[in-house]
Amino acid sequence: MARSEYLFTSESVSEGHPDKVCDRISDEIVDLVYKEAKKAGIDPWTVRIACETLATTNRVVIAGEVRLPPTLMKPGKNGEPVINPSKFKSVARKAIRDIGYEQGGFNWKTAKIDVLLHSQSADIAQGVDRAADADNSEGAGDQGIMFGYACRETPELMPAPIFYAHKILELLSAARKKGEGEAGKLGPDAKSQVTVRYKDGKPAEVTQIVLSTQHLDESWDSAKVRSVVEPYIREALGDLPVADDAKWYINPTGKFVIGGPDGDAGLTGRKIIVDTYGGAAPHGGGAFSGKDTTKVDRSAAYAARYLAKNVVAAKLADRCTIQIAYAIGVAQPLAIYVDLHETGNKVTEDEVEDAIRKVMDLSPSGIRRHLDLNKPIYARTSAYGHFGRKAGRDGSFSWEKTDLAPKLKAALAS
Repeated sequence: MARSEYLFTSESVSEGHPDKVCDRISDEIVDLVYKEAKKAGIDPWTVRIACETLATTNRVVIAGEVRLPPTLMKPGKNGEPVINPSKFKSVARKAIRDIGYEQGGFNWKTAKIDVLLHSQSADIAQGVDRAADADNSEGAGDQGIMFGYACRETPELMPAPIFYAHKILELLSAARKKGEGEAGKLGPDAKSQVTVRYKDGKPAEVTQIVLSTQHLDESWDSAKVRSVVEPYIREALGDLPVADDAKWYINPTGKFVIGGPDGDAGLTGRKIIVDTYGGAAPHGGGAFSGKDTTKVDRSAAYAARYLAKNVVAAKLADRCTIQIAYAIGVAQPLAIYVDLHETGNKVTEDEVEDAIRKVMDLSPSGIRRHLDLNKPIYARTSAYGHFGRKAGRDGSFSWEKTDLAPKLKAALAS
């Protein structure tokens, strides 16, 4: 039986956090490859990329495997095609500039950027492509388990703690970039953490708020930072009350001037719980950023969220967790698991599992087709969560739509 009263905490990190800088660069490169493929008249279905980024003091290293359009290649010493690093470096610098790093220890103009990308493994490629030859469905780019989750705690059907932790940092980032009052003196690097008290299984109040944010004025102390950020925190929390005895921990260690990759090294894929549900649901282990959507770490996690959200949107349950399992080179999932957490509305998990298979092709190609994922839409996902976001006109966050709810209902009624 679920507990009715408890505390739950989730954290978020800003776009200027060292790991998020790396996620952003990796996803900008995914978008670049899709854009250049389109320019070259190459079928976007053939795009393959797995890009990892490392950032430290005024240094960025980009590595990974790609199948590139010719616009990103140049002749080598012997006339053979080799990767041209110029456009990769350019998108990395633009990303760093947009985030806001123009400091002595990490600067978009002066950072040294190494591009160490190479061609995709032929063994991996054949595992994906051979299945496509067999029945016109791509094989999964790797084995793995992916999870999706949705609940009624917010209008976006996300867990409240991670949703509000993201919202705090989004508002602060927007104010910083606009130069809005003293918020314009904040730096790009920040972390938030929100603890929510649940009563009768529903979010009732915030009991603890943690925020550490970089600031460019060295004279600021914790009290000064709180005076600047508190209005934005309260705005982000909206109708969710802050408890009268709530604990506030704003820059609890004091000064935070040196931030970003100059303060700590960053790597792609180290914030997977921030990217998903803040610990309120399981995570399969694979990161999203830097990967094209033949990689089920990304595409199947999006599909699982899409399905779980539509189950809840269809009022089949108040909470839903979905697991999908794959094997490399095999198109269809090995297994689908549904947990409705004892909130099912006259439906069982078995029935929902059967309905899911009827309404959506969960092969990698089926997911890419259904959610229209062969597009340069991924840089925006790299900060403030891949889920709980508004679907964009450009096709971004298509997995947040609830257009599948009627089909799920119909499949269950048949």
